[in-house]
Amino acid sequence: MDADAYACCAVLTRDQWVWEFLRRNRDYQADYRRFITLWQALETDYGTPPNRDFQRWKQDPRAYGPLPGEAELAAPSGDLCLGEDDRVLLECWIGAKWGFYKFPLDPQRGTPPGPDELSWRPPPVPGPRGADDAYRLDIPFDLSLPLPPQLEAARFRLASRAAELRRQGVAAPMTVENQRARWTRMLRLLDAEAAGEAVTETDALLLREAKAVAYGGYPDILRLADSSPRQA
Repeated sequence: MDADAYACCAVLTRDQWVWEFLRRNRDYQADYRRFITLWQALETDYGTPPNRDFQRWKQDPRAYGPLPGEAELAAPSGDLCLGEDDRVLLECWIGAKWGFYKFPLDPQRGTPPGPDELSWRPPPVPGPRGADDAYRLDIPFDLSLPLPPQLEAARFRLASRAAELRRQGVAAPMTVENQRARWTRMLRLLDAEAAGEAVTETDALLLREAKAVAYGGYPDILRLADSSPRQA
């Protein structure tokens, strides 16, 4: 794709980065197409605000999740908006499945969403990193001894380990700013593959990482501090 297509990456906020990965998820794209088809059919039958016949709308089983052929959500994060008989409204079901609040957004839209258009549900609790993961640091505590000096020693070890990783060229801690260039490359690779373009062997590993983010890991971005400039 043209370089101008990625110009917005220079100013994306943390929450917008999450969206940029999710919208490249083909499963989300398929869900959105099914959702918007149902939604437009409901609007055809019952109208749009302010003239919607909501009494008839909420009696229609199409207005509730899950999508046809899908299972109920096992453990959604955050609140669910309920309609008749405590059924989950379709738009809320989509959001709960994919981790956001507000009305589902079109993955083909050309501009990043603002905070008034999209907000993210709390990410799931992460599991422990692998024993050989560079970011993992195990610090034992002795609860038979005073905690304050142990906490201070742990703070020093954490800071020392983070400095050691930075000297090795590893981002510690990861931030939106120090991941921006890498994430932009990831988006380019996802788009290249979607367009049927060949990906070099050098980029294959990064493409696998990009897919891992787009197809499940995108909520982890929400754990990072967001120091990027807010867009109006």
